[in-house]
Amino acid sequence: MAQIQQPVMSGKLFIVGTPIGNLDDLSPRAIEALKNADLILCEDTRHTRKLLTHFGIDRPTQSFHEHNEEEKSSNIINTILQGAVVALVSDAGMPVISDPGFRLVRLARERSVMIEPIPGPFAGIMALVASGIAPAPFTFFGFAPHRAGERVEFYGRVAAAGHTAIVYESPERVIDSLKSALTILGDVEVTVAREMTKMHEEFVSGTISEVIARLEPRGEITLVFAAALPPQQHVSPEELAREFDRLRESGMRRNDAVKAVAEKFGLRKNDVYKSLIGSR
Repeated sequence: MAQIQQPVMSGKLFIVGTPIGNLDDLSPRAIEALKNADLILCEDTRHTRKLLTHFGIDRPTQSFHEHNEEEKSSNIINTILQGAVVALVSDAGMPVISDPGFRLVRLARERSVMIEPIPGPFAGIMALVASGIAPAPFTFFGFAPHRAGERVEFYGRVAAAGHTAIVYESPERVIDSLKSALTILGDVEVTVAREMTKMHEEFVSGTISEVIARLEPRGEITLVFAAALPPQQHVSPEELAREFDRLRESGMRRNDAVKAVAEKFGLRKNDVYKSLIGSR
């Protein structure tokens, strides 16, 4: 007598982006996914419960964070393979990016689990698009280290990238972090984005030294740095003046010409201004 083989049940892993401040940013797709999940994995169940309650979502939750991800991932994947629908969320923004979830998603791929990402806010990209700093190429470096020595090495890697960089920082350490960046990157342009999507959202832009002088550090903070300054060259005032005059004669505006000269020779704009004034 032939045996009837039961089909293997197959569930799904949702990776759900959640608001970074404004609850209205939770998408209808995200709400639907959370409502249909058999289990919701959370960094902090108490934090996520507030979000779920706001939208009338009553589904089981389970703690899932950096300290237990390794231990729990295999059992979670087994649960999905038995037919469960599991949703992964972080406290704010997209999971996996500077948040738990990488090991789980990696294992899901290895075991052919269906994965469906549902987009949501990403603080790094939001800060970048509002910064006015060249958007491509860029590198997201995550959180800067706490210790000063490690932070200097960290900004050394940022400088070596040679293009726009996004860094997460805490309000308690942001001034020290900016001072480390100033030492390594030079006085480049930076935008400090804080409390994005919230009532006191603010973007503070300028050179690093300018921002340090007027920044009031509070709230969640994202830093967007322009590319590090190239090593300064030894250029005579006469050479700077010749290049400036050439650009002005070509029709370039004064401020743009100063900026172009500074970039060409790896100098600060203020130093170029002073040199030009002294050579006239």
